[in-house]
Amino acid sequence: MFSSRRTASAVTALACLILLPAAQAGVSAAQEASPTGAAATADAGSVYSVPGTDSRSRTEINRTGAQVLSVRDGVATVQATREQARRLRAAGFALEEQQDVAAALDALSGPEAGIAGAADFPPADRGFHNFDEMNAELDKAVQDHRAIAVRSSIGRSYQGRDIPMLKISDNAAQDENEPEVLFNCNQHAREHLTTEMCLHIINRFTDGYATNPAVKSVVDSREIWVVPVTNPDGSVYDVASGQYQGWRKNRQGSGTDTNRNWGYRWGCCGGSSSNPNSDTYRGSAAFSAPESAALARFVDSRVVGGKQQIRAHIDWHTFSELVLWPYGYTYNNTAEGMTQQEYDRFARVGTEMARTNGYTPQQSSDLYITDGSTTDWMWGKHKIFSFTFEMYPSGGGIDGFYPDDEVIGRETARNDAAVDILLREAGV
Repeated sequence: MFSSRRTASAVTALACLILLPAAQAGVSAAQEASPTGAAATADAGSVYSVPGTDSRSRTEINRTGAQVLSVRDGVATVQATREQARRLRAAGFALEEQQDVAAALDALSGPEAGIAGAADFPPADRGFHNFDEMNAELDKAVQDHRAIAVRSSIGRSYQGRDIPMLKISDNAAQDENEPEVLFNCNQHAREHLTTEMCLHIINRFTDGYATNPAVKSVVDSREIWVVPVTNPDGSVYDVASGQYQGWRKNRQGSGTDTNRNWGYRWGCCGGSSSNPNSDTYRGSAAFSAPESAALARFVDSRVVGGKQQIRAHIDWHTFSELVLWPYGYTYNNTAEGMTQQEYDRFARVGTEMARTNGYTPQQSSDLYITDGSTTDWMWGKHKIFSFTFEMYPSGGGIDGFYPDDEVIGRETARNDAAVDILLREAGV
């Protein structure tokens, strides 16, 4: 994963360890404890390997307040504080330590990170766009392609930052009777590769319009909405010191996980936390986070004449290389609002998209239970054909959130065919 510029500093933070068999055991949701996933917290914790897991045991791991970061062949990579790790071991899970999170973040940030006034990615990762650079890219897209690109806003973040959105269509300033598709990125602050994914979509369908007949055909027959940074406060905070913070949530109090704050089955099923210090804290109420509320209001506003105009959607995340579809709140394939025929379409199209990029296709709850998620709300309320993509890499610890900037071009273009399939399905 690491280029040569990172190898020397990172090797000491990453170790491959022989894993012990695990006993499966239940862990009470009442055991939620202190926060994980943020270098700024008192206990950033460690990353552990946990073998022999399935979707139910991974759900139980998350319910302790620890967090499953990735899964490969049943081996879960888990971020946990010392107390959470102790409780997991007491419940019968075998944990083997891989990384100290704070040390790993230091290694990933590099020796020049944290200099005064940095307010940006560490020097070795300046290929990623910070918030100001992302805004400049949107302005450039509009300036270069005024007929097909219009910039707007879905609202403001908790700290008052604008949450920008770009519309791409052949007559972008008009509301035409065409299928609409929504892409949103960077709900979770540390998942910066997703912002690059949204910018790649924007550049592909604007710069390619005049020269690529396939691109032109899509733009002429669809209305494409792109939100490159859904959680601007968290994204800015994660790199503002010039050193990675490992931050996931928004910046409202101790932070809300905006992808557990949506109103469909909010807090229903042990797939989020009521503890404000948890990385999966669902907030005080559904849509208590202004960022999730703003995106939901926009989607609600696209109901025209009683019909939802947005037909398809991808919520981009990192990491694990997965294509996920609803529902996340239940292990059942079918439930209220999801017929077998509808589920079969999700599975068919999700599998087709995964064949193009090498990701693993599965129902969201096959990973672990989540409630109050974006895709569940998109489908559960509006019948929007909604997927979550977990991007590169396929596995890892805290380092998985911070891949080298050299992979940006490859890993965003890797999803072109999948995006095209979703755009096609919006017209079905």
